[in-house]
Amino acid sequence: MAGLIGVGLYFLPTLIAVARQTHNTVGIFMLNLFLGWTGIGWIIALIIALCSSPWPRHCYYYYPAGYYPPNQIPPPPPRW
Repeated sequence: MAGLIGVGLYFLPTLIAVARQTHNTVGIFMLNLFLGWTGIGWIIALIIALCSSPWPRHCYYYYPAGYYPPNQIPPPPPRW
């Protein structure tokens, strides 16, 4: 049980990034995995996870093709 809590605390920055759905979750995970043991790497990963902006849900490329949320105008087609 203590080991599970320890792993959870070690990967706390990654868990925060996943919960906030940040755009750089993979980078935070890699930083946490490889440099989290130093302490400074863990603090940097935590700061990045807390300060990163969530993934923009209003972008048209976030939604599957042909799906747009209710009351939202689809984006104009690209001009080539």
